[in-house]
Amino acid sequence: MARPQAMLRLLQGDVGCGKTAVALLACLAAAGSGYQALLLAPTELLAQQHYESFTSITDQLPLSNRPRIDLLTSSTRAKEKEGLKNAVKDGKVSILVSTQAALWVREWTKLALVVVDEQHKFGVKQRERLLQELPAPPHLLLMTATPIPRTLALVQYGGLMLSTISTMPPGRRPVETHVVVDSDQTRQEVRDSVAHISVSCRGCNHAFGFGYSCCHA
Repeated sequence: MARPQAMLRLLQGDVGCGKTAVALLACLAAAGSGYQALLLAPTELLAQQHYESFTSITDQLPLSNRPRIDLLTSSTRAKEKEGLKNAVKDGKVSILVSTQAALWVREWTKLALVVVDEQHKFGVKQRERLLQELPAPPHLLLMTATPIPRTLALVQYGGLMLSTISTMPPGRRPVETHVVVDSDQTRQEVRDSVAHISVSCRGCNHAFGFGYSCCHA
């Protein structure tokens, strides 16, 4: 980001490797230089998670160094959206976390960085709509845990630089994957596991547990 030309980089890494931390540091670098940053997430739930992660960390910074972070989704009320657009235009919003709702924001004055999480879920036309009215191309950081063939082709032929996080943070528990035969017993075991994770997370402030169940129809 310190180079004179705009960055075009893909950050690849497994779930939980620290891509969000890298995104936050990049956004803080842009905000600290007097510019604006936008983080795009494909769903409202993921946008909300990023917003809470960002604010929980930046709230620990001194007030003089604390950037203004806002959340914009399709669920944001019309009056709040209008206020956010005005704040973006006035440069009061340093970091905006959003979904596709941000693609219709035209009031950017100092947008220097766009971070796209799970970039394979955004179409090329959607990104073009966001960038076409900007006075200068911003730095673009794409993040994914599962790069698709089109993305890999851009890495090889389209000038997209690749960075990979190949290790997990210290203390991170390994991901366990189990394949089981569908039955009443295994379904109950899945329910018990999810219930155990929920109870464990309810009693702690900093550790989180995640469980995924995939069923083949």
